[in-house]
Amino acid sequence: MKINIKATNMDLTESIKNYANEKLGGIDKYFDNIQQIDVEVGKTTKGQAKGDVFFAEINVSVPGKLLRYRDETDELYKAINATKKGMQNEIKKYKEKMRTS
Repeated sequence: MKINIKATNMDLTESIKNYANEKLGGIDKYFDNIQQIDVEVGKTTKGQAKGDVFFAEINVSVPGKLLRYRDETDELYKAINATKKGMQNEIKKYKEKMRTS
């Protein structure tokens, strides 16, 4: 399984890259046929009056489908954690759909 990480409107530091790999690399234990994971982290340009708004988006390629989840919050690491939890739910829904088909 390959994990691609990119940053938007911010620098992709080694610590951010390592954290994302550590948190999102374990996604494959929820589904054994993941082909690729694309992760995008960044800072949105809207909402400066409220402070910085960070986002994390994950796209997981599985046979015949692309599962996607995105979360925005005031801290980048919180967004990465929330994205992992959201993707776990998306994978569970996908697996359930496969069982009932």
